[in-house]
Amino acid sequence: MAENQSTYTLKDNGENGTIKVAADVVSVIAGLAATEVKGVSSLNGGITNAMVARRGNKALSKGVRITVEDGIVKVDLGVNLAYGFSIPEVCTTIQEKVKASIETMTGMQVADVNIHVADIAAEEDV
Repeated sequence: MAENQSTYTLKDNGENGTIKVAADVVSVIAGLAATEVKGVSSLNGGITNAMVARRGNKALSKGVRITVEDGIVKVDLGVNLAYGFSIPEVCTTIQEKVKASIETMTGMQVADVNIHVADIAAEEDV
């Protein structure tokens, strides 16, 4: 594991060892979950699910800020939405999907998923 990178302990099993996850991994999970929601054009910074193949998963952590206090995750996510979708509905779906994805994949508890809509993409931009 890289030095100077924030990590979170998921499990400390003295017999088998420790399971840790890098902060960027939690950010990537949040980014992937958000970009899979219908109505999301990209993450803030223009990162789309299609761009992941070219740039790699780490690109998905752009526009995502994760903070962990006392084992509780808080997510701040900047998104660009597609024109014509209900902002409250899309954002609620993003919140539910991001929360479920992080909790399922890491076992960490998610308290907040704060969505910041940065832009609306016109149809030809999507």
